[in-house]
Amino acid sequence: MLELYFQDFISFFFVDLYDTIDWTKPIEFLDKELRQVTKDAKIGRRLADALVKVYRTNGQESWLYIHIEIQSQASSDFANRMYIYNYKIYDRFKCPIESLAILADDNINWRPDHFILQSQKTTLRFDFPIVKLLDYRDKWSELEASRNPFATVVMVHLRTLETKKDRRSRKEYKLILMKRLYQQGFRKQDIINLYDFIDWIMTLPKKLQAEFDQQITQYEEEMKMPYITSTQRLAEERGRREGEQRGEQQGKLKGKQELITKQLNRRLGEIQQPLVEQIRQLPVDQLELLGEAIFDFSTVTDLEKWLSSRP
Repeated sequence: MLELYFQDFISFFFVDLYDTIDWTKPIEFLDKELRQVTKDAKIGRRLADALVKVYRTNGQESWLYIHIEIQSQASSDFANRMYIYNYKIYDRFKCPIESLAILADDNINWRPDHFILQSQKTTLRFDFPIVKLLDYRDKWSELEASRNPFATVVMVHLRTLETKKDRRSRKEYKLILMKRLYQQGFRKQDIINLYDFIDWIMTLPKKLQAEFDQQITQYEEEMKMPYITSTQRLAEERGRREGEQRGEQQGKLKGKQELITKQLNRRLGEIQQPLVEQIRQLPVDQLELLGEAIFDFSTVTDLEKWLSSRP
């Protein structure tokens, strides 16, 4: 979502920064450079989700360090890590850095926005802007009225938090959020993109997912907008189910293993091979549970504990 809608991300969360960027110039995501910086930092799991090269309106190049925290737990060393990544990136590129943080945890009082390093004669203070997604609970009507894709992202996140233990309600909210995209006149490709995000975040048990698929298909038929039901994703999903019926479990299992491993690498940093091998030994139902549990992991230790608790 960040790569697809980076301009919308900045305009939604950091409007004061928006006008300082020259949006007529190309935007470059520096994944390779980011991996090297986080590797050099040597402070545990990777926190930085994106490093983006943009141009300022005055024609100068600047680097934006975008940190999106999507875990549900507060972290005592968060501000320290933000500072470390900031100076590591500056040390590498010698360019101005904007360190931006999205706090998606469920602790309303956790708001780390600065880091202080103090000795007897010297004091260093590092301040960075934060966005607390829980604050948007009181702005729901504004979110519903907005056509910015990240208004949808925030709504999906909040409803997902609310329905951790109520998947039936999650299914209903998922349908409401999808219908909103059609009702507000989102473009076809935006609906498809946002559907992929919603479907990935608002996971459902198979029975409820089947109900949702049927309801969204019926709604598209009524609206005469066969956007989702005609996408490759649903075709692949139907093929997956048919493959299960024909006993084609091996291909499905491998695909899930690769997807889960990729998600864990993005969330926690590079997963070591012994853990990868443990994941490969999990049956399909356990892989699905792991896929749902990923968003509750803060460190590799959380993954290790989860794996050790499996029967």
